[in-house]
Amino acid sequence: MALIVQKYGGTSVGSAERIKNVARRVAKWHEAGHQVVVVVSAMSGETNRLIALAKEIQPQPDPRELDVVASTGEQVTIGLLSMALQALGHKARSYTGAQIAVHTDSAFTKARIESIDADKLKADLAQGIIPVVAGFQGVDAQGNITTLGRGGSDTSGVALAAALQADECQIYTDVDGVYTTDPRIVPEARRLDTITFEEMLEMASLGSKVLQIRSVEFAGKYKVRLRVLSSLTPWDLPLEQESRSGTLITFEEDENMEQAVVSGIAFARDEAKIIVVGVPDRPGIAYQILSAVGEANIEVDMILQNQSVAGFTDFTFTVGRGDYARALDILKSSVQAHIGAKEILGDPKVCKVSIVGMGMRSHAGVASKMFRTLSEEGINIQMISTSEIKVSVVIEEKYMELAVRSLHKAFDLEQSA
Repeated sequence: MALIVQKYGGTSVGSAERIKNVARRVAKWHEAGHQVVVVVSAMSGETNRLIALAKEIQPQPDPRELDVVASTGEQVTIGLLSMALQALGHKARSYTGAQIAVHTDSAFTKARIESIDADKLKADLAQGIIPVVAGFQGVDAQGNITTLGRGGSDTSGVALAAALQADECQIYTDVDGVYTTDPRIVPEARRLDTITFEEMLEMASLGSKVLQIRSVEFAGKYKVRLRVLSSLTPWDLPLEQESRSGTLITFEEDENMEQAVVSGIAFARDEAKIIVVGVPDRPGIAYQILSAVGEANIEVDMILQNQSVAGFTDFTFTVGRGDYARALDILKSSVQAHIGAKEILGDPKVCKVSIVGMGMRSHAGVASKMFRTLSEEGINIQMISTSEIKVSVVIEEKYMELAVRSLHKAFDLEQSA
């Protein structure tokens, strides 16, 4: 029988009854002879509540102490789920990230996993015990509690699956798979039975909220078989049916993959654009601009440098909207005068829309079709970024939904396709 790691998100464990249903689902797999390790998030809304509570005490919470507070949400869930499994007659044992131990660096609130000691889990599995592990958290070399950032429970699940060499990592969430785009914007969006890791990595990095990007990176690096399923389906579905449901993220293109020129439309609302105007066009200028931003742990996404005119150029890049004010302040206070920039401008009301598909490697004219579609809708493109399997554009935020719907139709991604 197989070794399965199942990860359940906050919505899946959002109430006592849902936790009981998760326990019933886990028990079903265990009773079928599979070894099961469960990774859980905090109950829906709990992490936000804890962070808000911390901010009532300290408007800018100390990162180390914030991790201590935020990590308690998962501790509640692992205890409750272990009790629910025991009530069904199964041996279960809860573990925090520190108890496993999930070793991370010391970047509080955004820690990265360095290694996992899976010996305790293996010992439990050998004794027929179901380990229930807190996602989203770990411990650094000094013994400090750390958290992995938003969506970190997905990363925890995949990392544990890699450490255990699991047969499959199943991510249970409130959607039943990966869709061609968000069905809340395009009701005709269809669920994909399979998607390649490359496509999923692009979708996650470009704004798709189904899986956290670091979890996909982990899965690709360690060749973890990954499946996205819904925990809101009846827990007593036949095991054979459930094991084939959802979306399987594959390592290889299937025989029909080339026919799908574009597999999905991704978007990110929380983008902001910064323009450094009139900087001297000399070697090292990009480094001087971006190094200060990078040292503040602010991630830069799309970058554009205009053609030099009379020895000067404009340098434009995007950051997450949550980092916009801080990035702007850093540039104005410590970079502008140093590099001789004439002005620093910003726009927090932009978004990113992207088309993704393995078939783009072998089909010409995909980008031009995207640009034509947006042009016909009167949508101006501010920035463009491309790779072998994606094209991304930055546009005004107010046009985002129109752009997504138009592109979804233009590339025949409707459910009837």
